Amino acid sequence: MSKLLAAGWKSVSLVDVVEHPSFTLWLCGCNLMCPFCHNWRIAERDSKICKWIDIAEILEEVVASRFLVDYLHVTGGEPLMQYSSLRDLLTGAHRAGLMNSLNSNLTLPVKYLAYLVEAGVVDHVATDLKIPPSNLFGLPEKSTLVLWRNYLESLKLIMESETPLELRIPLHKGLTVEVLRKYLGEVLPYISRNETIVVLNQLIGEPFTNPRNPAWCREYCGVGEELVKAIVEALSDVGFKKIVVRSIPGFT
Repeated sequence: MSKLLAAGWKSVSLVDVVEHPSFTLWLCGCNLMCPFCHNWRIAERDSKICKWIDIAEILEEVVASRFLVDYLHVTGGEPLMQYSSLRDLLTGAHRAGLMNSLNSNLTLPVKYLAYLVEAGVVDHVATDLKIPPSNLFGLPEKSTLVLWRNYLESLKLIMESETPLELRIPLHKGLTVEVLRKYLGEVLPYISRNETIVVLNQLIGEPFTNPRNPAWCREYCGVGEELVKAIVEALSDVGFKKIVVRSIPGFT
């Protein structure tokens, strides 16, 4: 059986899939350079963290936890960068009686996601709505435009396959209600507002996390309660029924 470049796993997590315990696996490598990323060493394949691990070994750990969790949740980094071997892992988890959750930035060509969706091994998708992309992707504008189109195509595939979606929105000081409404206009045609769970994640920097770009986080992280309330209201206004605001220890 093939291998995956991974940074490790947590046998039982209560925070990675809303309302469900999961076995969470971190895969290495990513195509984005998000300035707020606190897993950037995993994304950049740091050899001190990332190791090639046999899928059979990972599945042994997954099977040992299968009575305690609902999902195998694969995150990163960007898991779709290892889409071929990932399908082997997800197939094995299905055979062990678990559902599979994929946390992806959805900016790679849609064929990689389709490879897994068409195989029937993805039961749940979580993705960040990183807006504006020009600020959050950490890449040149030309590349960002291409990746944003890939994101929309991937959302369309998820909707058409009726895969449950968890839409996570990173909250930062550059995100206004006007910016949110602008990008919602692009993504709403590809999202079921009645079924999608929206999760609001407040970005934080040092000393609570070790972000890729601390200077960026000093400028943009740490939003106020008024913005959180305004974002929740704007999401409710367009018809989202399930909105979760992630609390931050030590913050109100």
